[in-house]
Amino acid sequence: MKFAAVCGSGLGSSFMVEMNINSVLQELGVTDVEVAHYDMGSATPDLADVFFVGTDLADSAQHLGEVVVLDSIIDLDELKTKVQAVCEEKGLL
Repeated sequence: MKFAAVCGSGLGSSFMVEMNINSVLQELGVTDVEVAHYDMGSATPDLADVFFVGTDLADSAQHLGEVVVLDSIIDLDELKTKVQAVCEEKGLL
């Protein structure tokens, strides 16, 4: 299973979200998920099973497939809730 964090142009915020997703997965005890980060211009549907994006990119990211929209990319509680929900849905927990 692959998760990806995607940001608009640079890679700073997506890298931060990637690190936070990895922390959440570790906290949940999920080990079989690979996490990467991309900018919107280089993200393609084949790169991940689930893409995490901020609300500003929600419309632009729909071509990627399964997209989880984060209301705030810095809200760790929201991220944990949404990562946990995806893990439960995918049978990883």
